Amino acid sequence: MPQNTSRGPGRGRGRQQERDRQEEGPSFDERVVAIDRTAKVVKGGRHFGFRVVVVAGDNNGSVGVGVGKAREVPEAIRKGTERARKTMVKVPLAGTTIPHPLISKYGASQVMLKPATPGTGVIAGGGVRAVLECAGVRDVLTKSLGSANKLNVVRATWEGLKNMSDTAVEAKRRNRPVQQFLPPWRKTPDVKQA
Repeated sequence: MPQNTSRGPGRGRGRQQERDRQEEGPSFDERVVAIDRTAKVVKGGRHFGFRVVVVAGDNNGSVGVGVGKAREVPEAIRKGTERARKTMVKVPLAGTTIPHPLISKYGASQVMLKPATPGTGVIAGGGVRAVLECAGVRDVLTKSLGSANKLNVVRATWEGLKNMSDTAVEAKRRNRPVQQFLPPWRKTPDVKQA
């Protein structure tokens, strides 16, 4: 009697593909921030779809935001994740915090970001927290101003991180020592030379 072997190899092949996916590149922290249901009214009734906002980062200074749209949630998440990985940008960090305070805007949303002393943690909510943690920021103070639209809040945070200027680059541009641009808790006391 012939055996049905379609189940056995298929299961093994899935595990092999999963292993290959894990080995092929660096692992990213991927977070689904929002899942929204949309409806298109047509002659025969309503067609439902989903919009998913995904944030991806390496927890070490790179972060991206992606939006996926599809009729099914898993497909929308997959598309959003792909787009988030493609749009990743490098963010300048100052230790575990951001280099300087900033207010960034996207649409009607505004997000205020402020550097914080080590041990403060990420004082943020929702989409802002997801973007900052995926970027590798560990100590920061934030406040969401204006519209609370999740997509716009995430994009405002992301734009703010993209527009951060590195302390060393800014010091060189202004022809000043780097110590002048560091927050008090990062400054080292001047060592007198003999």
